[in-house]
Amino acid sequence: MAYTNVALKDKIMEMYPDVQKHNISVGLDFSEEKNAYVIKFRRDSQEMTTYLDKKDADECIDGVKCIHLGVKVGEFINNFEA
Repeated sequence: MAYTNVALKDKIMEMYPDVQKHNISVGLDFSEEKNAYVIKFRRDSQEMTTYLDKKDADECIDGVKCIHLGVKVGEFINNFEA
């Protein structure tokens, strides 16, 4: 399945609107070594990184929410609010 990093980032932002609501910026790059996307969430001086497997990214593009990513987004928001 072919899609761009921008398309995946847009889909993540669409599926997890709390990211924008809490003014968290998202950086996304593909790691050939890990065959996964490296996702960096940042707000002010705080930054957290997680990985999204290629298979999960493919499902995300198809509109299937990734439970792992959703949990991480929730953790990041809680950490940023603390």
